[in-house]
Amino acid sequence: MKLLHLFFFIFSVLILNIHPAFAQQIDRPVSDSTFVNLKDYSTDFVYDMRYATENNFLKAKVYDCAECYLRLKTVKALIAANVEFQKLGYTIKIFDCYRPLSIQKRMWQMVPNPSYVANPAKGSIHNRGGAVDIALIDSDGTAVDFGTDFDFFGEEASHSFKKLDRAIRKNRKLLRKVMEVNGFKALESEWWHYDFKGALGEKVSNFNWGCN
Repeated sequence: MKLLHLFFFIFSVLILNIHPAFAQQIDRPVSDSTFVNLKDYSTDFVYDMRYATENNFLKAKVYDCAECYLRLKTVKALIAANVEFQKLGYTIKIFDCYRPLSIQKRMWQMVPNPSYVANPAKGSIHNRGGAVDIALIDSDGTAVDFGTDFDFFGEEASHSFKKLDRAIRKNRKLLRKVMEVNGFKALESEWWHYDFKGALGEKVSNFNWGCN
């Protein structure tokens, strides 16, 4: 039986060109609520993990190392969205994914204001492994213009803000359309933030990843 599993795994990876993580999942099913590392399921994303640097509104590094963990069901939906974007000549760039509750508490200590940081007493969708902060790059690797930087908290970052160039509004509309078709919901005040459907039903987690 072990040899049969090994054969199926090799066949899936080499012949069917399935990513090794997906091949393992087919061989040994993994719960959709399991935390997984996005890079183990796809190599087609660009990363700019701001909270693993000081280039964020906190001006502080709060992650020891940059990784994008999410619930498996969120990963599947995000990959599907990225496939659609790539057909249009774009690729998703990721700013933030799952955020352990301990990190949420640290951020709250720095900025105890719910207008900027979710109160860890309730936890956020980020703490549940169902939220992503994203943008797009084009086929040349150039950042698509969305009108503001990530984590800009003025009214200009809102989806309802209309005093923007037509091209910027079009970019935001495209981002929202593709994400929503693939099961995500936009946060009205932040053009970059998307929650996966049903994620609020997951428990707040303090799962922490290790750094190599």
